[in-house]
Amino acid sequence: MAQTILVAEDDVKIVNLLRLYLEREGFKVVTAGDGRSALEMAEQGTPALVILDLMLPQMDGIEVCRRLRANSDIPILMLTARVDEVDKLVGLSMGADDYVTKPFSPREVVARVKTILRRTTREPRQKVLQRGELMMDLDRHRVEAAGREVQLTPFEFRLLQVLLQSPERVFTRDALLNYIYANHEAAVVDRTIDVHVGKVREKLGDDPANPRYIATVRGLGYKLL
Repeated sequence: MAQTILVAEDDVKIVNLLRLYLEREGFKVVTAGDGRSALEMAEQGTPALVILDLMLPQMDGIEVCRRLRANSDIPILMLTARVDEVDKLVGLSMGADDYVTKPFSPREVVARVKTILRRTTREPRQKVLQRGELMMDLDRHRVEAAGREVQLTPFEFRLLQVLLQSPERVFTRDALLNYIYANHEAAVVDRTIDVHVGKVREKLGDDPANPRYIATVRGLGYKLL
């Protein structure tokens, strides 16, 4: 059965070009011309991958990506017309798997799509995350550090899960806020993350001055060692 690719792009010429090249490679293509439609189609149709333009009407690609990542592991390839490296990093920090800058070769986009799908198919969602002496069982909602069970709140659990899923990757405070508070309506500030990290460190028995698990990256955020 052909894999379905959702192309979320408001430029009809780009949509038609990507459809042509993707269908040549055997993919089924569905399209959305704005962010809200893209989010609905992604959540209801569960495509194999989403090609997501950064600058969409009604809801931009960053917000679509953030909301999708709150509940889904659907691979996302982001398209951006901006050359600013910050925009690319923001997209990746929200959970996009890769990005392509416009103008692009449609062959390159197809190649990126195939690479992402191979990687995500080869690496199914892990039920148990482990890094050294730190272990997290997602199904049982259980955390152990050096063989000792650690009791975490739901927000603390989600924070540690995000870090464990990408060890050594540096997460900004804003990125972590978006991951763990994606569906939370209350206003939060970036220093809330510092409080959560402090609590997790305390419960893990981690020393911020000489960390075994969570390190502070000065001026940026946090990463799992």
